[in-house]
Amino acid sequence: MRMVSAGDRFVRGGEWKGEEAFGLGRKLTGKRVGIVGLGNIGSKVATRLAAFNCSIFYSSRKRKPDVPYVYCLDIYALAEKVNILIICCALTDQTRHMVNEEVLAKLGKDGVIVNISRGAIIDEEELVRSLVESKIAGAGLDVFEHEPIIPKELFALDNVVLSPHRAVFTTDSFDDMYEHVTGNLKAFFAGKPLLSPYVDD
Repeated sequence: MRMVSAGDRFVRGGEWKGEEAFGLGRKLTGKRVGIVGLGNIGSKVATRLAAFNCSIFYSSRKRKPDVPYVYCLDIYALAEKVNILIICCALTDQTRHMVNEEVLAKLGKDGVIVNISRGAIIDEEELVRSLVESKIAGAGLDVFEHEPIIPKELFALDNVVLSPHRAVFTTDSFDDMYEHVTGNLKAFFAGKPLLSPYVDD
């Protein structure tokens, strides 16, 4: 949306001389965002998006009566309502290639898809085709169907941001995980409630 890949390539390629026009991106504020899988991660994504005044929609195995977001019965209804679709659900037999040609078509030529879950939830061939043919506006991908093998077509696209399955890997997240694990172990053996109870999305 903010044309990060295109802007990086533009500057590194020496094309920015001070007067050349660079295309306009789009802001996140106020967008309609769909979250597939409103479990622990999906809920945290939604909280962050709310700060940008986004309208949040979601699909999950069951409706969450305690959240203020709009529930959609399935991913098809969700994709039709939103500008951005974020994949946060687990990979199962039911979710494999759940994002298919029909879902991408419903997301539409102005839609953006972000996958921070597992690559095989998206039919990668259909995703590449939709991006190359401008059937969707862009993608942010931290995971891939056959990683570390990535479709070569994606490397040439300025409307795609790629990262090597490292969304969670920061020094801060490892410190947090250590604190959670040790805290949960202490709580368990002391017969107290766990710090991070199991959340079923």
